[in-house]
Amino acid sequence: MAEITRVTLKRPDDWHVHFRDGVMLQTVVPATAREFARAIVMPNLVPPVTDIAAAEAYRQRILDAVPAGRTFTPLMTAYLTDQTSPETLREGAKRGVFSAVKLYPAGATTNSASGVTDIAKVMPVLEVMQEIGLPLLIHGEVTSPEIDIFDREAVFIERTLGPLLASLPALKVVLEHVTTKEAVDFVSAQDASGIGATITAHHLMINRTDLFKGGIRPHLYCLPIAKREVHRQALRRAAASGDRRFFLGTDTAPHAKHLKEAACGCAGVYSAPVAMPIYAQAFDEMGALDKLEAFASLNGPAFYGLAANTDTITLLRKPWTVPASIAVDGGSELVPFMAGETLNWQLA
Repeated sequence: MAEITRVTLKRPDDWHVHFRDGVMLQTVVPATAREFARAIVMPNLVPPVTDIAAAEAYRQRILDAVPAGRTFTPLMTAYLTDQTSPETLREGAKRGVFSAVKLYPAGATTNSASGVTDIAKVMPVLEVMQEIGLPLLIHGEVTSPEIDIFDREAVFIERTLGPLLASLPALKVVLEHVTTKEAVDFVSAQDASGIGATITAHHLMINRTDLFKGGIRPHLYCLPIAKREVHRQALRRAAASGDRRFFLGTDTAPHAKHLKEAACGCAGVYSAPVAMPIYAQAFDEMGALDKLEAFASLNGPAFYGLAANTDTITLLRKPWTVPASIAVDGGSELVPFMAGETLNWQLA
């Protein structure tokens, strides 16, 4: 059988992006817009995006950073807090401002201090979201200090997500950046129309051992943290299965190099410049390039009730070396995922 050297897909979308703000936003938006037509934008700025006006203003700042001649649509989300008004979400959805709502358990990850402290406190909001069909995007980890960091996703599913879906069976939910076999198995067992899960490029490529190869690798540190190899293989099988519940979400999360290489380094992997080449490489390694379009371009729009994009991108089997760093205005640097390494695929 001849080796596949070229893959053309309907232009994909990224269903989980961190753009940050200010000079960082100016650097990272073009990288996402180069590969993806749309992106679900995370609201964990400082202060967080909790109301309609803040979401509209942030959307405009993103659009202003899109390179001339490039078509890109940011899909905005609201940051769920214990004080979120159901009417704010109802009005934001009605006006087409909010495409979804993001639930961060308080203290779970970067800029999550304002997140939800107890799921019971937001049940009236979630009931309204179920009523109007507004998706809930969940960072699925418990934050109890007695729970091992590698177990926090599985415990969240058992203690919080399972009971939540039992109480609100029609609530549309995306379990974001899944990292465990338990998450894959849970999502696979649910009704296909009501739940989805995003899978990152980096969690398809690394396991927890990679964090310590040759010393601590701060640019591979993310939350949820990478898990054992058995979990990476479960993610790969899910991504390549064609199952419409699993779709692309990079969780690209830029932090300046000096903030990653620090005594208390930030969590986040910056994958936007290499995302589609890495997904192509992973699917190629699995012998599943024929399933890449469903995962990257079809399943996400179907979950969100949107049409698939009509334009296309092409990936070529052509080795290239990922830059060691990327300059950011103001003098800082970003280190992209797989910096200095050779990838087998690139955008045409």
